[in-house]
Amino acid sequence: MKIGIIGSGHVGLVTGACFAHLGHQVICMDSDPRKIAMLKKGISPIYEPGLTELVRANLKEKRLTFTLDLKRTVKDAEVLFVCVGTPPKESGEANLVAVENVAAEIAQAMTSYRIVVDKSTVPVQTGEWVQKTIAKNRKRNVAFDVASNPEFLREGSAVQDFLEPDRVVLGVESKRAAKILKELYSPLKAPILITDIKSAELIKHASNSFLAAKISFINLISQVCEAVGADVKKVAEGMGLDKRIRPNFLNAGVGFGGFCFPKDLSAFIRISEKLGVDPGLLREVLRVNDSQKKFFVHKVEQQLWNLTGKNVGVLGLSFKADTDDMRFAPSIEIINDLLKEGVKIQAYDPEAVANAKEIFGNRIVYAKNAYEAVRGTDALVVLTEWSEFLKLDFKRIKKLMRHHVIFDGRNLYEREKMKKLGFQYFGVGR
Repeated sequence: MKIGIIGSGHVGLVTGACFAHLGHQVICMDSDPRKIAMLKKGISPIYEPGLTELVRANLKEKRLTFTLDLKRTVKDAEVLFVCVGTPPKESGEANLVAVENVAAEIAQAMTSYRIVVDKSTVPVQTGEWVQKTIAKNRKRNVAFDVASNPEFLREGSAVQDFLEPDRVVLGVESKRAAKILKELYSPLKAPILITDIKSAELIKHASNSFLAAKISFINLISQVCEAVGADVKKVAEGMGLDKRIRPNFLNAGVGFGGFCFPKDLSAFIRISEKLGVDPGLLREVLRVNDSQKKFFVHKVEQQLWNLTGKNVGVLGLSFKADTDDMRFAPSIEIINDLLKEGVKIQAYDPEAVANAKEIFGNRIVYAKNAYEAVRGTDALVVLTEWSEFLKLDFKRIKKLMRHHVIFDGRNLYEREKMKKLGFQYFGVGR
């Protein structure tokens, strides 16, 4: 099948490369000349495990092509996936200008039947607006369908999530569109849920909001654990053994980040408010997430006393492991708060340094490795759960540090082991 991807960011590029891997002919379009030039050479502009290999293999097999030309994309593909950005406005509401503009351009370029699929995370009722926009702007009276196919791709495991999904959700309004899209996804052998477009749009926001709520819940419990001297890891383990709860997303830490959870929660709050539904629970999920970062900084201040002039090593800048994404990363607020108190920061991340430099500039020192990051420091702060941080030589780290204090924002290490090595160790909720 011939597939067009409009917007070759995290979602679009993974979607396009994976569909090509499944044997489809895929053309990926983006308006960024630099990005397209890189992709034509087989260079991925984002770090995502396995993605570069997929791009290069399918370029070689000529199943995957890249272009700046939207008209060509509409001409060459029967199914068009809209994967453009929907960044948050100041109000938290999703900015859908790019979605509207793309819908209008698709309408003007169509010469025969097309399925226009919203892959971007959009508010409920967006499908209706896309339908109206295409109908209003098409130059020829050609048939078309609009569909919603929300993505459930976790950064750091997006390729695997696409090829081995828990489910595929298809929001459609016609049997023709349902048949084509079911055929498109049939090689994945995953459960396919066919629903109306509005329900599909809500499934994405509801899913992300629920997962964010689990994270905020266990982080709230972590604060209670610290107040009474309990261990949140044991509490989470006991909760997770309940089949109704399960252990996923019950890892206490410095809070969730990334582009999905904060943005989608804020958008869902605005959607609920517009519909006259009280989103108090969702607001509280965001409030707890914000408070968890402040709680962590306060813990650092409590133990180091005066922060001014202290030198702190930071391990991990990306919002989670196996990605270079810094969007809404907890490290941003935590580091900025420490900088305001006069702390000197030297930080290391395996992949996110280039993106971090765009945020922090020269206000922090960027180390080449973890050992360089801890040299001469008064404390070590761990903010991302990269697997390489589990393999560090802490005897060497102890020799490099000025004072032996560790603040583990991801509960990566065992407290008793760190104490035996001679560190003052502070986890989250432990």
